[in-house]
Amino acid sequence: MVMGASGSKLEKALGDQFPEGERYFGLENFGNTCYCNSVLQALYFCIPFREKLLEYYANNKTPGDAEENLLTCLADLFMQVSQSKKKTGVIAPKRFVQRVKKQNELFRSYMHQDAHEFLNFLLNELVDILEKESSAAKDSPQSSSPEKVPNGPVHPLANGIRKEPPVTLVHKNFQGILTNETRCLRCETVTARDETFFDLSVDIEQNSSITSCLKNFCSTETLNAEDKFFCDKCCSLQEAQKRMKIKKAPHILVIHLKRFKYIEQLGRYKKLSYRVVFPMELKLSTSDDVDTEYSLFAVVVHVGSGPNHGHYVSLVKSHNHWLFFDDENVEMVEESTLQTFFGSSHEYSGNTDHGYILFYEGLGGKS
Repeated sequence: MVMGASGSKLEKALGDQFPEGERYFGLENFGNTCYCNSVLQALYFCIPFREKLLEYYANNKTPGDAEENLLTCLADLFMQVSQSKKKTGVIAPKRFVQRVKKQNELFRSYMHQDAHEFLNFLLNELVDILEKESSAAKDSPQSSSPEKVPNGPVHPLANGIRKEPPVTLVHKNFQGILTNETRCLRCETVTARDETFFDLSVDIEQNSSITSCLKNFCSTETLNAEDKFFCDKCCSLQEAQKRMKIKKAPHILVIHLKRFKYIEQLGRYKKLSYRVVFPMELKLSTSDDVDTEYSLFAVVVHVGSGPNHGHYVSLVKSHNHWLFFDDENVEMVEESTLQTFFGSSHEYSGNTDHGYILFYEGLGGKS
């Protein structure tokens, strides 16, 4: 663990305003692991997630010979940062990166990786591990008491079949519910299907805002021609109207801006540098007209003009200060700096630093 020059500069900049018990550490880059570092910083400063993960670590300290996994490696890394004697510095997340590469061959190459794909992989992998642990604890003879289950008691049915999977620390923080509604235009029957999400991937337009992107996400589209919908009532393909509604808002709202678009004529992906304004405060309405207010606390930024090369950095809000994390380097920035990551209002701008994944926390406790 080395003390970066940026660390001591950061301590000077914060002075006596340095938050009690907080740690600001840069993460070493192993060739191309900025996609991983930028997401890790955003997750570390997602305080409810960090607290639950450290609590898990404290309650599940495994003996040295126990099998390590992505969850134990992540909890261990968070522990290393939070328990460090120094307030600032650099940590090499070596074990965590090695485990990621071992688990998923997609991340083994030295090619440019996608931070959003990594976030998705990580959260789903954590869920798998926690659910397996929970059912193993339930099946073991000693675990008659619900306290033994890592993430709260599960609700078994009388015949021993589990009614629903356990609600893990990932679900508690990131999961929301969407309703996918389709209305047949012939018989007017509405088919509704609920689906869960950990993040929302939204299409973007030039000179728009997150609010308008979310409106478009929930707007009605007509299914016709080759896209007709098979209506069970009519027993045939029919024209229909389809829309997404947010049924339950998550506590942590993660919005992924679809900046990489496949261009048919070019036969490849292109990066959209569109200017998309993201507010510090955001209101999300659910289908039952409940509004959840959110506050922005982290932004993962893609730096570069194309989808196959570039760099990732992150900006994080901690104790009312904004910090800029670029692998090993950490510095304080003004809130107004975030505006430079909205994107470019014309295509051939020199600015290639664009907001890519936004993290908002629900205000007023769990939504």
